[in-house]
Amino acid sequence: MITPEQILNAKILIIEDNKESRIILKSILLAAGFVHIRCLPNATRFANVYRSYKPDILALDLVMPKVSGFDVMNRLRREYPEDYLPIIVISSESDDTIHLRALSAGAKDFISKPYDRAKVILRCKNLIETNLLHNEIKNKNKNLAQIIYERTAELHQSRLDVIRRLGYAAEYRDSDTGDHIDRMSRYCEALARALNSSEEECELILATTPLHDVGKIAIPDSILLKPGALTPQEFDVMRTHAQIGADILSGGTSPFLKMAETVALTHHERWDGKGYPQGLKGEEIPLVGRICAVCDVFDALTSERPYKKAWAFDAAVKEIKRMRGTYFDPAVVDGFINIIAQIKLINRDVNELGRSRSRRSRVTPAEVR
Repeated sequence: MITPEQILNAKILIIEDNKESRIILKSILLAAGFVHIRCLPNATRFANVYRSYKPDILALDLVMPKVSGFDVMNRLRREYPEDYLPIIVISSESDDTIHLRALSAGAKDFISKPYDRAKVILRCKNLIETNLLHNEIKNKNKNLAQIIYERTAELHQSRLDVIRRLGYAAEYRDSDTGDHIDRMSRYCEALARALNSSEEECELILATTPLHDVGKIAIPDSILLKPGALTPQEFDVMRTHAQIGADILSGGTSPFLKMAETVALTHHERWDGKGYPQGLKGEEIPLVGRICAVCDVFDALTSERPYKKAWAFDAAVKEIKRMRGTYFDPAVVDGFINIIAQIKLINRDVNELGRSRSRRSRVTPAEVR
């Protein structure tokens, strides 16, 4: 609801080259109770004034030297294409062609010379009210959009938190902390960026790679928690976690769930086709699976285990290089090598969170179950 006080406190800008006409129009508006009125004798510097003054109504003469009223409207339309332009044209013309041209250029109404005091006041008040209502609705929509954005962001973050905790649930079955998930997912995101993946893909990779081992939920404790080496039969059971994880995550239609399913299914595929569960080879393996494979093995190598100390970064890098072209995509390995300094920073940051506790896992230098 726009009040009379709001209307009278509106900012009015008059651009009129005729001094007498300008003075008369200003005096009419002042007598009506308007208090914020600014006048320009020409339109040569109107743009800066309009931008700083932000008028609630612009009373604009059409016929002026150098810069006409039509020039003013054309420029305002270019500079403020999304705005409601509160332009009321000052005209001594009665030609409908001129009026139609002015309306097409952005004018909302007309006041004619010689001025009719009552019509001038009424038309100006109506246009000011319309503009104030437009701005009020615009601000409400902006606030509503911000609320929707914040609620959507909260919902998205809640979903990510739940999904990450699902990843932690699988990790905690054979580990003491979720550090591996945190490091590995951030490694994957950094590597995806190094490989020029899109921003959307990088965000999805960060969010979905914590689910790479979710299928381990279904692996019996006698195998998952076995302190020694697995028998071939036990290892066959362990290998099923990739397909089980994909089955758990299958059936979703969102890009998030589709990528999560792909991550779970393909993070143990090998570049030479000797991986599992599908035996995919080369670029048959989705890029996210190739990225996850490198980062998963690297983090396992550089993490301490009950049966081994953590490998030094240089030794782990050498091992990743050794597996280039057999276990891993050569291009992905090269991208990983290029960001080793960043990988070290990620590792340090995660460890500084205070979640570096001993974990149990079974890792060989050349593969991760």
